[in-house]
Amino acid sequence: MGWDGLYASAFEGVRNSIGGVGKVLLAYNTNIDAIRYLKGEDLEERIEAAGRDKVLPYSEELPKRIESVPQLLGSILWSVRRGKAAELFVESCSVRFYMRRWGWDELRMGGQVGIMANLLGGVYGVPVIAHVPQLSRLQAGLFKDGPIYVPKAGNEGIKLVHPKEFEAGEENCIHYIYEFPRGFSVLDFEAPRENRFIGAADDYNPNLVIRPEFEENFGEIAQKAELAIISGLQSLTEENYREPFETIKAHLDLLEERGIPAHLEFAFTPDETVRKEILGILGKFWSVGLNEVELASIMEVMGEKAIAEKLLAHDPVDPIAVTEAMLKLAEKTGVRRIHFHTYGYYLTLTDYRGEFVRDALLFAALAAAAKAKLGDVRNIDDVVKAMDVPINEKARGVEGALTKEYSMKDGIAEVNSYQLSFIPTKIVAKPKSTVGIGDTISSSAFVGEFALR
Repeated sequence: MGWDGLYASAFEGVRNSIGGVGKVLLAYNTNIDAIRYLKGEDLEERIEAAGRDKVLPYSEELPKRIESVPQLLGSILWSVRRGKAAELFVESCSVRFYMRRWGWDELRMGGQVGIMANLLGGVYGVPVIAHVPQLSRLQAGLFKDGPIYVPKAGNEGIKLVHPKEFEAGEENCIHYIYEFPRGFSVLDFEAPRENRFIGAADDYNPNLVIRPEFEENFGEIAQKAELAIISGLQSLTEENYREPFETIKAHLDLLEERGIPAHLEFAFTPDETVRKEILGILGKFWSVGLNEVELASIMEVMGEKAIAEKLLAHDPVDPIAVTEAMLKLAEKTGVRRIHFHTYGYYLTLTDYRGEFVRDALLFAALAAAAKAKLGDVRNIDDVVKAMDVPINEKARGVEGALTKEYSMKDGIAEVNSYQLSFIPTKIVAKPKSTVGIGDTISSSAFVGEFALR
């Protein structure tokens, strides 16, 4: 069967079985995305006004956090030059005010938890329990209808209610997202592909503030779940990570004790100390999802600098280097599933076997293409509208390399004592938006895999 046939079969398999998935616990980060579609002339004027010589160094190497306008503009350029996403905490009040004045083109649900809640609960109908650090009326209104719940403390203990029924007037947590299309041009730089830079301008998610009712009643909340997806660790720093990590470890111990598989959705984490801490607890997770920038950053803290460089040296990313990195990560941590996603293809390394691993990736790729094509996926049947999107031709070379190296057949190979699953993705030439596509991929693949089991 060719890839088109495998895609169609995987979609039908997940659509027919996803209704059997129980509640998914989602923690910890939810926010509001203020999206600005960049214009080259406007960005160039801002760079000149801030001082080109002050901006350009940050297009070479990202700062740890944003403390000035040149750092903000240079970090945006860093993403444009590479066509790669990055997210940094905006510490400076004056830069936050600058971003607010710069404005936005639209407001959307943001944060990995918020995006996944709307996809799993609002599109697939999979019930989710979401942690929302600040539940403002604007935030609540961005949740889709469907089986999406937040814990609410009352006289009779914890109740699960839809966010719109929570009745809270808390702060807005806004993240400013600067999106650019492939070919976007500014100064002497041209974006090799569409992507975005995110400036996080809220004090709750970067400090991983966990709601008291969630922390105090976690055991009761977890008892209602069958799966868990953890995210939002990326903005922690050497100064503030200790207390949240104690809570996270306690939560992971409880999930492990109850046999609830947990997935970590990794994201670009600038602080090396935090990356080392994440590496230290990775063995408590069933699964982790990351891209080439994130995998390279983990290789660096493992002392594997040569592999880290290989991961960022080629386009498309060298799949043999990716496999080597995933093997090292799996062997060091004991994590059972590593899901790698990059532009054009996905790979998953698992210590268990079955075509359902590959088929879940196919479903995820179709969902991501539907989101890119339509902008918003309203229901699971919208996902199939991406079937006519062409498969990435560059992935043929990736498949050839994997076949030659590992005797891969139909996207599945045996590597050491693991199964390696590969799929070529569908690429939308002019996506409506790239925000949330990584979260769509990872949550669809993880939940889809358990649906197909």
